[in-house]
Amino acid sequence: MTLTAQRPATGEARPYRFPAVVRRSVAGGNIVAAHVPGHQLAVATLLLDAGALREPAGREGLAGVVAKALEEGTAARDSTAYALALEGLGTELSMAVDWDSFRVGVQVPVERLPLAVELLAEAVRTPRLDPADVTRVRDDEVTSLRMYWANPGPRADAALRADLFGVDQRAGRPMDGDPDSVQAVTVEDVVDFHRGWLTRAGTLLVVGDLERLDLDVLGATAFADTRAEPADAGPPLAVPTRAERRIILVDRPGSVQSTLRLGHPAPHRAHPDYVPMSLASTVLGGAFTSRLNHLIREVRGYTYGIRSDFGLSRRFGRFVVSSNVQTAVTAPALVDAVAEIARTQSAGVTEPELEVARSWRAGQLSVELQTPRAVAGALATLVVYGLPDDYHARLRGELLAASVDDVSAAAAAHLHPEGLTLVVEGDAAVIRDELAATGLGDVVTATF
Repeated sequence: MTLTAQRPATGEARPYRFPAVVRRSVAGGNIVAAHVPGHQLAVATLLLDAGALREPAGREGLAGVVAKALEEGTAARDSTAYALALEGLGTELSMAVDWDSFRVGVQVPVERLPLAVELLAEAVRTPRLDPADVTRVRDDEVTSLRMYWANPGPRADAALRADLFGVDQRAGRPMDGDPDSVQAVTVEDVVDFHRGWLTRAGTLLVVGDLERLDLDVLGATAFADTRAEPADAGPPLAVPTRAERRIILVDRPGSVQSTLRLGHPAPHRAHPDYVPMSLASTVLGGAFTSRLNHLIREVRGYTYGIRSDFGLSRRFGRFVVSSNVQTAVTAPALVDAVAEIARTQSAGVTEPELEVARSWRAGQLSVELQTPRAVAGALATLVVYGLPDDYHARLRGELLAASVDDVSAAAAAHLHPEGLTLVVEGDAAVIRDELAATGLGDVVTATF
């Protein structure tokens, strides 16, 4: 007996509305807010142009050390007193550093938001930065990174990034740094980074019932004693795609699996093809039902999963396919993955595939933007990438309206199978000759 499972049809799209966006200039800084009437929780996030791209060479990971050091007390309170003050409001600092931004946020009941913003500003603007605390935070981060880099993946990611953007460029080195670059961070580096970037006004993102919040008061608190000096982000980076493929082998002796990272440069986040590009990637490898996952996992049985996506930032982007496969099938898995990328680039997508991708991406968007924190994150994309205020209000409709021609054209324009860098982290003694025999490109060895 043969059992055949039929995929359920996509459901009807439900109505969705992004909150109204409010912008205001206060005390030398900017406020971008979203009104969610009747909501009992509110979020405030201070968004600063102090991401990884602002770090000096040889100090990659510095911004992350600064972020962790902010919780070690302020000029007015030691770490215990500051932690107790946060706990008294029922909140904690949430911090994130990416390529383009440094974010510190709080989430509390609406009536407590003014006090929470005071504590947020106290940590960001006047941190204690005691040398002993900074050194301990840095050393903890080094230990964490050493454990992380002992796993398969980080070295492959670093090799791909270095090949795509150049190790001499900040974009060509890991966003969070590596154990050596973080170990090199000094107390003076932390103090200088704070003084140079975290004393600028920035943007306060507020999500909550705005009828119960005074944005002017929140802004005055967040921007007190700061500098209204916006930083120049610079133009998008011009990163050419390679004319020929190459295979970079990262040796991991004795490994029973090979880690695959296939990629090439891609446009920046605000590129007008963002929607069709993202849908093309969803069809190719962005969902469990994608082409790559179906072929490499379901048909071939080489892996538990494989995925692709466009990782895009303010000034640059990259297309990446990621997977782990059994060592014995490294070469055929690589051949199949490249062929599937080439097929998508040349032949485009089909309506049935796109219908699933449209429905899934649009439905995912509706689910992801249900909480105040998520809406604050969406506001951050408007600020960081210079997107219009109605961007999120239109995004779902644009996803659902994307046509086969639109998405196929984006795949043709932004997938470059002939220019891929193919990074393989695995047992070089076992797989090197098989990789060379694929004819996919010259094999070179990465050194770390």
